[in-house]
Amino acid sequence: MESILILHIFELLESILEIMIKRLLFEEAEITAREFKIVAITGPRQSGKTTLCKHVFKNKPYVSFEDLDIMEEAESSPRSFINKYKDGAVFDEIQRVPGLFNYLQTQVDKVGRNNQYVISGSNNFLLQQSISQSLAGRAAYIELLPLSLLELQEHWGNTKSPVFYMMNGFYPSIITKQSSAERWLPNYLKTYIERDVRMIRNIENLNLFSKFVKLAAARSGQILNVNNLANETGVDNKTISAWISVLESSYIVYRLQPYYNSFNKRIIKSPKLYFYDVGLLCNILGLNSETAIKNSNMYGAIFENLVISEIKKNRFNKNQNGELYYLRDSTGNEVDLVLEKDGNLIPVEIKSSAKYKSSDLKNLKWFQRLYRIEGGMLINQSTENQELEDGIMNIGWAEVANV
Repeated sequence: MESILILHIFELLESILEIMIKRLLFEEAEITAREFKIVAITGPRQSGKTTLCKHVFKNKPYVSFEDLDIMEEAESSPRSFINKYKDGAVFDEIQRVPGLFNYLQTQVDKVGRNNQYVISGSNNFLLQQSISQSLAGRAAYIELLPLSLLELQEHWGNTKSPVFYMMNGFYPSIITKQSSAERWLPNYLKTYIERDVRMIRNIENLNLFSKFVKLAAARSGQILNVNNLANETGVDNKTISAWISVLESSYIVYRLQPYYNSFNKRIIKSPKLYFYDVGLLCNILGLNSETAIKNSNMYGAIFENLVISEIKKNRFNKNQNGELYYLRDSTGNEVDLVLEKDGNLIPVEIKSSAKYKSSDLKNLKWFQRLYRIEGGMLINQSTENQELEDGIMNIGWAEVANV
């Protein structure tokens, strides 16, 4: 209960304080609202959804179903509740009242116009499930992840090191100094497990689930081996698969799928596991200082996680098409990231070093030969972009927003 109270205090502070960091999705949210009856905003808890709703849709009444009295009112008389807001509203954490969705469908169809309601929630699975059942074709999705490097560069400039972000992460409450990462991140994780995990799936042994989360963090950037995770956690494969889905639906982790064509039978076809926020990842790993992070044998994997997550955020924020993949074959050839962009494939190698060596290009050249393409990217901690061999560009980590 104490951790839940602390998180409520953080949410209140975020709504009171004016966050001056411009979110790239503000404009996209306005455009989407003009084209759909309902805008559904999803993303992890504390990523800034409430701030976005109150800033972009400040002319609509704001209703949060975190308030138990409001939730009870909506559950007991959903028709009357919707009639109170027949001119539109922002309904936050609406997945807590699934019975409301059918009445919402009736109301938006009766009115007919776009830009009626904004619904948001931190549980993507429950929200999507309710929308697909009742609001299909009426609602458009916007996914708001924690702050991106590009958003912070526009606010701060290129003044922070990769290790700074690894230690602090990108959640607004930490970045705006409402709380320290050392205190905020453990409470965030504890509250997530105590409250959200119980809502998504009735997990009785939360200590075992916490052990699983730590084991998953230690495998960040690695090919997902469900059997191995199950053996170390002490549960069966089916449970591990279900628990990974729980982490995915609440935006803790995501799976990076392999890129493969049917003609190449040697390509590994299992996904890799990454965390959306590297600050949360480091906290779970017990790396709570810059020195600990720099000296960790996972530093390279954390840097890779940082780069790939930033590219993923930018694609969401810019509404870009094209998927992200990795590629590895059974002989050990591997490209960290494969971008689909304008119908082309772009291989990306990620190194945590500051200078490139010719050996860093080995896998990129393998990919070029395999798919008969030119170009590619090497992303490392260099401070200048430069063209290398065979049309490959060396991109400094701070420029990853432009990838």
